[in-house]
Amino acid sequence: MTAALNLSRIRLAVQLVMLVITVYGGVVLGHYLSDKLSNALPALSCAFDQQNGAYCTLIPFQHQMHHRVGEVIARSGQFAMATLVPLGFTFLSFYILFFFLNKAFCGWICPLGTLQELLYRLGRVLRRPFHRLHGRGLSRVRPIKWIVLLGLVFLLPLLAGLGHLPHAAGDAFCQVCPARIATTLLTGDLNQVTVATTGTAEFLFSALRATLFGFIVIAALSVRQPFCRVCPMLALHALLRRFSPLRLRKQEESEACGRCDLCARACPMDIPEVAEQSGAKAFHDDCTLCGRCVEFCPHDDRLQLKFGPWMLFRSSRDYFRRRSRLERPEGGARSESP
Repeated sequence: MTAALNLSRIRLAVQLVMLVITVYGGVVLGHYLSDKLSNALPALSCAFDQQNGAYCTLIPFQHQMHHRVGEVIARSGQFAMATLVPLGFTFLSFYILFFFLNKAFCGWICPLGTLQELLYRLGRVLRRPFHRLHGRGLSRVRPIKWIVLLGLVFLLPLLAGLGHLPHAAGDAFCQVCPARIATTLLTGDLNQVTVATTGTAEFLFSALRATLFGFIVIAALSVRQPFCRVCPMLALHALLRRFSPLRLRKQEESEACGRCDLCARACPMDIPEVAEQSGAKAFHDDCTLCGRCVEFCPHDDRLQLKFGPWMLFRSSRDYFRRRSRLERPEGGARSESP
């Protein structure tokens, strides 16, 4: 692979194509086909964008907890096994897509992830200061995605179904997700930016959503993928990452690795384990399989992206030399400050 046709440029092209499909899918593909995609692969864009090609898999998870589980328990006073069937099908449809993509959904397809990367690129052009999370700061941020997954995706919708919380909590994560604003803004819809006044819960959720969106936009100019670090989709993927043939592999400890830290510096999620660990431990929960660590590894075959036995991309000294002439590991052209 030449420097002119490097992995990052291929990934950017895929991201932009998927951004168009996920945001404007109903227009590009037609509403009938986009509806079929929504039913078959519920893991693409936001349901609040009426032009999209599908919707986020977190939406049916919340709806199942709210309507299928919580409301059934509230009506019958007991948990019925039948309530697990719809939830099981939702999980199965997610896993089918996940099996092929693993966490590459986050690094290659997610529209909000793409928009954050574009904002970070803009920050490099504007010479905004670069901030990398590490040490104690990183360790404090990492558990948040699990709290969001358990609290906003499962617990609050369940409590809403049981009648202990307002109806708005039935899709609690969607109420605060910044993608709800980002994808709808791209279609010219300003409704999701406004603060609702129809009720206390609606007001609090919409105010928090707008605040979080503003914070993400500003933070993304200086910090890579700020929302991805706390996104429950990342946590959901982390639960199953070992069950997909697509994964990052790193050779076991050898003298080939000089501990240069270039792979960790290139990682948009600031994962130090990719430099510090070997084998399976290098493939961390937060990895989005973007491949930047492989691109900026100066050792032959040290880092690899593989789908089962098939090699997709591997680190190469020659590729690294050509690639590093164009861009810093942290992003930004060589003539720019990181």
